[in-house]
Order: sequence, then C-alpha cells, then structure tokens
Amino acid sequence: MENSAIFWWTTLWMLFWGVVGSAVTRRVYLHKDLDTSNSVLVGSLVGAAFGPFGLIPLWKKSPEISRNLILYPSLLAVAILMAAFALADPENNCVSSLSFVSSQIMNGLIIGIIYGLMALGLTLIYSILGLVSFAHGEFYMIGGMIVYYSTMVWFPGLPPVMGVLVACFLTFIFGAIFERLFLTPLYDGRIDRPVEYGILITFGLAFTMQYFVQAIGGANPVKARRFFDFPRIRLPDAADPWLIKTSRGNMELFDTISISNPRFVAAVISILVLFALLYFLYRTWTGKALRAVSQDREAATIAGINPHKMNMLAFALGGMIAALSGATLVQAFSWLPQVGAIPAMRSFVIVVLGGLGSLPGAFIGGIIIGLVEAAGTGCIPDPQKAASYIPAYGMIVLTLTLLLRPTGLLGRRFASGTHGKFQ
Repeated sequence: MENSAIFWWTTLWMLFWGVVGSAVTRRVYLHKDLDTSNSVLVGSLVGAAFGPFGLIPLWKKSPEISRNLILYPSLLAVAILMAAFALADPENNCVSSLSFVSSQIMNGLIIGIIYGLMALGLTLIYSILGLVSFAHGEFYMIGGMIVYYSTMVWFPGLPPVMGVLVACFLTFIFGAIFERLFLTPLYDGRIDRPVEYGILITFGLAFTMQYFVQAIGGANPVKARRFFDFPRIRLPDAADPWLIKTSRGNMELFDTISISNPRFVAAVISILVLFALLYFLYRTWTGKALRAVSQDREAATIAGINPHKMNMLAFALGGMIAALSGATLVQAFSWLPQVGAIPAMRSFVIVVLGGLGSLPGAFIGGIIIGLVEAAGTGCIPDPQKAASYIPAYGMIVLTLTLLLRPTGLLGRRFASGTHGKFQ
C-alpha cells in the first residue's frame, strides 16, 4: 500500500484514545457515584470515534449510559476505519468491487448463521448444567462423519437428508448416555470439585471421540456429496437483468452476489433448526421446564420438574445441535478427525460475545464473527495469509469483549454461584 500510513496512523489514534477513554471514563463515573457497568465500553467507543472532542463532554456531563450512546460511536468508529482503509488502498477489491463486497457480506452472513447454530448448543448446555463442554467440537466432527459414512460408505445412495437425521439421532442418544454415566456425579454431591471434574471429563470425551474416529476411519480427509443442486430459474425470461442462475454449482444473483451451494443449504437448515429450537423452548412444556431449571433449580424441583432429566436432555440436545452443524457442512469442507478444534474455539468466542445463557446473543454473535472473518479474509490480497489469519479474528473479538463488556452483547451480570439463564 502506498498510503498505508494513513490507515495505521488512524488506527493508532483510535486505539490511543480508546484506551484513554476506557480508563478515565470509569473513574469519572465512580467519582460521581454513577453506574459504571458499561462505562468502560462507552469510554472506549467515544474515544475511538471522537477522540478528545467527544471524551471531554462525556466526562463533564456524564450522561446515563443508553443504547444510543453505545451504537452511534461504534458505527462511526467502524466508518472511520473503513474510510482510512479505502484511502490507503483504493485498488483493493473491498474498495473497488461492489460485487466482491456483496459476495463477502452474503457469505459472511451465511457462515455466521452456521456458527450461531453450533454456539446455540454450547449455550444450551451451559445454561442448564453450568458446564462448558470441551467435547463440543468433537460432536461437530462426529455429525459430519456419520453423514459421510451413512451416505457414501455404508448405504451408498441414501439421501443426504436421511444421513443428517441419522447423525442427529445417534449423537442425541450418545449424549444422553454419556450424561447419565459420567455427568450425574456433578449434581448429586459425589464430586468435591465439580468444575474441575466437568472440564476433565468433557476433555477426556473429546480426546476419546477424536482418536476413536481416527483409529476406525483413518486420518485421510473425506467429503460428502452435495445435498441439493440449485435449480436454473429465469424470471420472467433470459433477457432480464435480475437473473438467478447457477455457475460452477453456485447461485448468482444479478451477476453480482455469488453464493456457495453447500453453505447456503447449511444456512437454510440452521435457520429452520433455530426456529424449531425456539418453538420447543418457549412453546412446549418440556422446553419451559428446561428454562425453569436454568433459572431456579430448586423452585423447578418444587414445581414437579425432574432436574436430572432436564440435565440429560440439555446435554444430549446441545451435542445433537453441534453434530447437526457438522452434518450440514461435511458437504462443503474436507473432514478430518481433528476438524472440530477450530469450530469449538469459535463457539466459545461466540458464546462470550453474545452473552452466556443468551440464545439470541449466540446467534447474533455467530453472525458478527462470520462477518468479521469474511471482511478480514476478503480485504487481504494474499489468499494464503488471509486463510491463516482466520483464527486470529475470533481471538481479537474475544479479547475486546472480555476487556470492554465481559457480560457479552446480550448477557447480564449474575449473582455469585449462579450460571447463565435463558433470555
């Protein structure tokens, strides 16, 4: 970049005043005996967006922190960074090509929806059991492997949708059995240090699942066939500019936005599963029982709900959702026994970003991570470097979330000794 100094000086300016704003704003609000729960976040955003010209009025007036005070500075800060990047590298595809930007945004949304689905399972387990499952990535891997073997090896010609259903059924049963055998001691008083036990037992499960699959199927990458092909649609005739067509198996809208077939199918399935899960949790008796246990275990027990059964259901359902994410994506990526490591890491980042115990937060967090990754990979000219940087974007988002808003976007502070609740 010939003018890269513009971008880097702008970034350093925003970082400097963001740090100053986060440190000083909290002290100002403490000195005035005001609510400081979001003062660090607001101070950093106002400092990054306006510099001293926004921080000085903020410190003098110390207004009550509202959503607008968070939203507008954050949008302005992003706009400033985008403008600086455009001035620094006007030939970059992210600046000069509208079709490229549109495709990156669409693909970021699609992969973010899939990330959100996987994070929903982790949120569900944490909300009910108060346990972070370190085997979540391996359930994701198992789901993809079951679809591959059931449709390509065991029963060639089996419809892929049937393979997905088989993966969901088997992982649900496996999760329920594991919870009954190994997690019951967590909440019946037989374990002195339940947190450490939960970490070790789920990590052991992940280790066992990964190397069991590698021992049985080998370490060679596998991939399932596409679930569906896009139809060729011309509305109303071939001369129209708003043509929906297929090109190399992808869907193109207006010759501008290119959408990957496997990812699009996986995103549609994820949205359908999300609506089904929300209906189950908020409209059925069992779903309401799960929410009741997440909010107050003792009160739910008095009301006649068996919390042990809810624990089993939550772990089995969470593992099944992770397996479903893998089952829908095995058509898009090469599958290995180690494939679940990075998705599991993304799930942890998304859960923290969205807020522990928040189902909408998990889904929104997934979309944000998908968009950040799409922007990061698309705006780096070297494809190899862009791909190697993908895990770093999630770690940057995680670090900023823990520093600026530890409760996440839609999370709430909980009393000591409690864990996340459904929102």
